[in-house]
Amino acid sequence: MTTKKNTYTVTDQIITKITGWIAGIIAIALFIWGIISVWELYHYEETNDAQIQEYINPVISRAGGFIVKINFEENQLVKKGDTLIVIDNREYQLQQQQTSAALLNAEAQLKVLQSNIHTLNDVALVSRAPIAAAKAKLLKQQQEYDRYTKLFEAESATRQQLENCKANLDVATADYRAAQNNYSASLSKVEDIKTQQQVTKADIKRLQAVSARSTLDITYTVITAPYNCRIGRRTIEKGQMIDAGQVLAYIINKESDKWVIANFKETQVAQMCVGESADIEADAYPGKIFKGKIVSLSPATGSSFSLSPPDNATGNYVKIVQRVPVRIKLTDNKVDIDGLVAGMNVNVNIKKTVR
Repeated sequence: MTTKKNTYTVTDQIITKITGWIAGIIAIALFIWGIISVWELYHYEETNDAQIQEYINPVISRAGGFIVKINFEENQLVKKGDTLIVIDNREYQLQQQQTSAALLNAEAQLKVLQSNIHTLNDVALVSRAPIAAAKAKLLKQQQEYDRYTKLFEAESATRQQLENCKANLDVATADYRAAQNNYSASLSKVEDIKTQQQVTKADIKRLQAVSARSTLDITYTVITAPYNCRIGRRTIEKGQMIDAGQVLAYIINKESDKWVIANFKETQVAQMCVGESADIEADAYPGKIFKGKIVSLSPATGSSFSLSPPDNATGNYVKIVQRVPVRIKLTDNKVDIDGLVAGMNVNVNIKKTVR
């Protein structure tokens, strides 16, 4: 029986040593990584359920019509006041011209009424003069009638003469009343014209308001950028018919700050407070740390704001750890965070506060 001798060469010894060193280094690295992970777990709260947010506003038309010009493309940077969209405004201009014509007509009617008032005032003055003459005549006839009444009683005048005096008195009285009524009618006509004048003035104010609205509608046909922004999605094309209130595009405000909405578990927020700093790492820029600070904590969990919040009284209750949205403002320079856009996923680390 032949026994084989195990040969352990120098190469095998070197490989064994190298393998041992590598295993030792890996074990030390895992030990150090474990210590760091435990230390961070004890001192920091972390979540990867977080996204970059910034103001995304819809561009909404306040006037309807056909689009005649579009001065932007998707993802384009625009400045405040730049013209974005031009809508056909010919119908609005015609409406404004009609309103202006009606306003001129009402103003002309007001001038005519003012002239009529002056004329009727003059007529009233003319009709006032006969009142004094009629009053004097009435006074004379009254004295004449009183005298003949006494003569008749003294049998110095006939009944016919008394009746003639009474008839003349009645005529004088009627003339006096007619003169007064004529003067009152003239004054009433003046008051009627003044009332009609107030109606015309009210109509002028209404037409002025309609004219101002028509002018405002014309300005709505030119849509400009409200601030320095970047165009997002565009939903229109030249020649398209749009209605008032329709969304035409989306813009991202480049003047406002960016922030992070980090959804921490309810078991993580006990040691968080407003003003505390946070480290943010975006998936798009691995290894680059952005700085931020907590602005606010949501007053309710995310599920409470959903369209159909859970009802735990249905009998199918299963305890689930809820998420609390935490708003974190990015404090880096705008140039440094320009590459962060809304919707990007980030990892957030916040140091625990000892209370």
